[in-house]
Amino acid sequence: MTTVARVSVDADKTLLAVERRILWLATSIVHHANHLRGDASGVKVGGHQASSASMASIMTALWFTGLSAQDRVSVKPHASPVLHAINHLLGDLDTEYLTRLRDLGGLQSYPSRTKDPDTVDFSTGSVGIGATATIWAALARRYVDAHFGGGKQTSPNGRMIALLGDAELDEGAVWEAVLDPQVVRLGELLWVVDLNRQSLDRVVPGIAYERLAGMFRSAGWEVLTCKYGPVLEELFSRDGGELLRQRIDGMPNAEYQRLLRVRGEELRARIAGGTPDPALVRMLASVDGPTLHSAVRDLGGHDLGGLTTAFQQADPTRPTVVFAYTIKGRGLPTEGHPANHSALLTPDQYAELARSLHTEVGDPWRPFEVGSAEAELCGQVAERLRRPDIARTAPPTVPVEVSAGHRGSGLSTQAALGRLLTDLRRAAPEVAARVVTVSPDVASSTNLAGWLNKVGVFKADEVGPEDWFADDPETRIRWAENTTGQHVELGIAEVNLVGALGELGATWSRWGQPLIPIGTIYDPFVNRALEPWTFGIYAGGQSILVGTPSGVTLAAEGGAHQSVITPSVGLEHPGVVAYEPAFGQDLEWTLLHAMRFVGRPDGCSAYFRLSTRPVDQSLAEVPAADREQRRRQAVAGGYRLRAPERVDVVIAAMGVTVPQAVRAAEELAEHGISAAVNVVTSADLLFRATRARTGLPTGGPAELVDESVLDVLLPPRERAPLVTVLDGHPHTLAFLGAVRGVPTTTLGVTGFGQSSTVADAHRLHGIDVTAIRDAALDLVD
Repeated sequence: MTTVARVSVDADKTLLAVERRILWLATSIVHHANHLRGDASGVKVGGHQASSASMASIMTALWFTGLSAQDRVSVKPHASPVLHAINHLLGDLDTEYLTRLRDLGGLQSYPSRTKDPDTVDFSTGSVGIGATATIWAALARRYVDAHFGGGKQTSPNGRMIALLGDAELDEGAVWEAVLDPQVVRLGELLWVVDLNRQSLDRVVPGIAYERLAGMFRSAGWEVLTCKYGPVLEELFSRDGGELLRQRIDGMPNAEYQRLLRVRGEELRARIAGGTPDPALVRMLASVDGPTLHSAVRDLGGHDLGGLTTAFQQADPTRPTVVFAYTIKGRGLPTEGHPANHSALLTPDQYAELARSLHTEVGDPWRPFEVGSAEAELCGQVAERLRRPDIARTAPPTVPVEVSAGHRGSGLSTQAALGRLLTDLRRAAPEVAARVVTVSPDVASSTNLAGWLNKVGVFKADEVGPEDWFADDPETRIRWAENTTGQHVELGIAEVNLVGALGELGATWSRWGQPLIPIGTIYDPFVNRALEPWTFGIYAGGQSILVGTPSGVTLAAEGGAHQSVITPSVGLEHPGVVAYEPAFGQDLEWTLLHAMRFVGRPDGCSAYFRLSTRPVDQSLAEVPAADREQRRRQAVAGGYRLRAPERVDVVIAAMGVTVPQAVRAAEELAEHGISAAVNVVTSADLLFRATRARTGLPTGGPAELVDESVLDVLLPPRERAPLVTVLDGHPHTLAFLGAVRGVPTTTLGVTGFGQSSTVADAHRLHGIDVTAIRDAALDLVD
């Protein structure tokens, strides 16, 4: 154990007074929300007084002695009242908000970068993701500095600090991020673990410190520990004190917690244990009751001096984690009780706390007196932490086209993606300079090889090792690592990929430099990565996620690699516009259109679902005179590909099923039935258009939605029945029948697939030519 040597702040009564005020304000914020404001519905407002008390000392020491204006801090979700209390004392949050925790327009339940009225550096709430966001923010900052900071600047520019609970270390996302090879070089990372040994419902059995510390050390992190405070350390120095240390070190977590609930001789007896050592008994007998009562609460996570030292000692050349032993609920009547996680102080307990902290229930928000040492300290810290206004660079103008054309019968949308990025460097270098691609060790299989060979691989701190396969004629990817590369490779960990996307997509608002982050991921694994990507979007990160290959069309890979519900995910996801183009030209138009909305205050993210199936590009040929109209319709959600004068039935197809729809229409013509074929490029935008027509909110930038596209696909004069088809769940397009209120049959995938040929897979799930034709025949009959 690397135990921190303390710096004494015992004489600093001012800092201790500020710590007590922070504890009081944090507790009062939750108390007011529940006992004074409440919810007329009878539903508990909630809040976490015990979790906040656990963090009060750590956050006091950090903000008031160890933080700089360049630092950014992720605060564990349940300590949000402490963050708001500190921001209030520093003049960053008006008093009126202290009464509005979890109130509409007030303070959010958990820290939110985009919704809270005060300074919040990272949105947290989904356990583990807020902590790992600091890793990807450090990487993103280095990327921005290296590419737009006037040269190859890769030294840390401010620390990325995460304050997290020990229970958060149960999350696999934490260890996926910690183990990434690039992380060990990020010396600006500082994590502080609130080691209170409690989860939501119990005291965690077993002492996990050594195991956790060993895992961090194995990943190359420096490990510091704040275990005991000055009172306990002084007792350990007495005769028999080493026996006391051994006794406490060897206690189960729950036994130690129980000590916090007793006093007097019972406390002395419980410390001594069932078969006490006589020397330990004599030592305990020499300690007066009040000292012993204070000693069991005197852990390193509440020692301002030890915490200050730990923050100063962090190794700037590698990540550091500080394990700070704390007591959940310290200073509250509920301290240490295993059921205190969501417990609220009663009015009587709240009054008791007011007396112990020398404050008043009737005036909980009373500020420090003007001119007092506490007020002066708050003013000094506020000035030190004042951040300059961000000078934002405007995103570059994205062209509507960059490629010469998409021809041939062997082009898939996945292959078209790689071509498009390469063409972008040639046709619009200022836009390409803002693109950063990210992949989880699948760059070649998602067709990024050509782009990667042109731009290189980003390395956070130095030029990478020599590529020993560069002269091998069979090598497709030239793995040149340097600080100016534009591709980030993150190993096989989808959660890391989308975590990095979120922070790369937030650089426009954090540091004024917009990026266009594009992540490629196997579409079946989108759901694995969905939660952290969602949280990144919630926190203001804008990026483009490309799921490829997709659907049962990935036939030979079997059911485990065939995605079914991802089209619905794209349609329903807030802050995201979703596309599933069928042709290379449609991909070019829609992807460039989506890029326009990334990296701006009113922007949004995008999700593209692509395929490896070659599609005959001639099916989408359009006369030059109609090209711009086709483009506008494609980016709005769809267009009519086959438009006969008489329409007996309409087939609306999305993605790789478009060629089947065209063929089905040809077979229907042989039966004397005239079928129109609509190409749906975005079920998402079509659904938004239906809402816009009724005046309902559509979400996202208003300019994305074009109601007129519905009249293109389903003209008011037509009352023809409708068949919808896609390589995904059929309910994705089921809403289209309601546009004109016509009979509708929805075709798609409703079960897990199995290994097969593409033809067999499409036939098995009823999305082949025969199924489409027969569905249309049934409707017409």
